[in-house]
Amino acid sequence: MDTKMNPVNWFEIPVKDLNKAKRFYESVFGFALNVTEMGPSKMAWFPMTPGAPGAGGTLISADGYTQSQSGTLVYFSVGDINTALKKVTASGGRTLMEKTGIGEHGFIARFEDCEGNRVALHSQN
Repeated sequence: MDTKMNPVNWFEIPVKDLNKAKRFYESVFGFALNVTEMGPSKMAWFPMTPGAPGAGGTLISADGYTQSQSGTLVYFSVGDINTALKKVTASGGRTLMEKTGIGEHGFIARFEDCEGNRVALHSQN
């Protein structure tokens, strides 16, 4: 493994209703997701810039993918956690953990998306 880069470069969030989940994430984060099909998989890709920091990822609807409240947790960077949590609730999700300080590393919160996945937020303030 190249130790000059972060080890994670891709994530997939399982969904049953891709269009509903796409609208949810677009509403919460304010960016457009690009829908594509790869074989039997239907995906909505989060925006990404090749070579930029952070991991790319997608919502995915396919056999073998199940929504979950347990297991791996994906953190989305936001400017303001409280504003994002209001958008989560308004878009059909729910807050699982309010904004919580993590010392010098900023703040985190957790929410359930419209498909039942546990997802998290991170901000510096």
